[in-house]
Amino acid sequence: MQVDNYKVTSAISLKKSVTKVVVDDAEKELKKVRKKLGKLQDTLYAHGKYAVLVCIQGMDTAGKDSLIREVFKDFNARGVVVHSFKVPTPLELKHDFLWRHYIALPARGKFGVFNRTHYENVLVTRVHPEYVMGENIPGINTVNDVNDAFWDKRFEQINNFEKHIAQNGTIIFKFFLNLSKDEQKNRLLRRLNKKEKNWKFSAGDLKERKLWDEYQTYYEEAINRTSKPHAPWFTVPADDKPSARFIMAKIMYDTLSTYTDIKEPELDDKVKANIEMYKQELSNE
Repeated sequence: MQVDNYKVTSAISLKKSVTKVVVDDAEKELKKVRKKLGKLQDTLYAHGKYAVLVCIQGMDTAGKDSLIREVFKDFNARGVVVHSFKVPTPLELKHDFLWRHYIALPARGKFGVFNRTHYENVLVTRVHPEYVMGENIPGINTVNDVNDAFWDKRFEQINNFEKHIAQNGTIIFKFFLNLSKDEQKNRLLRRLNKKEKNWKFSAGDLKERKLWDEYQTYYEEAINRTSKPHAPWFTVPADDKPSARFIMAKIMYDTLSTYTDIKEPELDDKVKANIEMYKQELSNE
């Protein structure tokens, strides 16, 4: 599996993109790679110079929650923080749209996972521009003010935000879980047919499903306008969940392995020179 097979380096068409890849023994392969990721995370934590931000986007039922659970299962709990961004709170709406994401960024040495991300602000709000009115932005007085110039500025702000954090030591991964409309239908039906899954279903899912084509158009534009060398998008075929989880984990591991400067810090020369003395002191207690 090659990372570049999934990285967006030029304009893509989601209609032409693959939504299903089946990896042989995907669950077994995932277990191997997530253990390696867990060890790498320990080293990253000790090194303390890089943070890793993992952004996950996808249509409803794309498998975001279960993917996070399975991919990060072997991480030390102190080394990874997951944030699920929902409808902005009144406090969050008192700030610019990036504020709540900025304060949730991972510290150096840690992984931060955004389950839905700052991209909701150029996805959901483009499908429903009336939501922007709740942000109370100067100069935006009616929905008619939420025009092409507004979205151009918002894309510029997102690109600047990601460039800034990348230049300051955050390694950014952006994953779009590319789900087919047919598979979404199957997953929604499973939620309705299995009593234990009923709680996952919302009537709003069906309303948003009717806007599938609009979402696909805006996802495609967002990906094409913001996939940069320092913050690339990866389109991960999501119809087969085990394979999607493995692909995402493998992309992260292979990419992070190229950072050869991530190493455990060496002991101070004075401490190193006196290791035997310290061992003897403890043994003599």
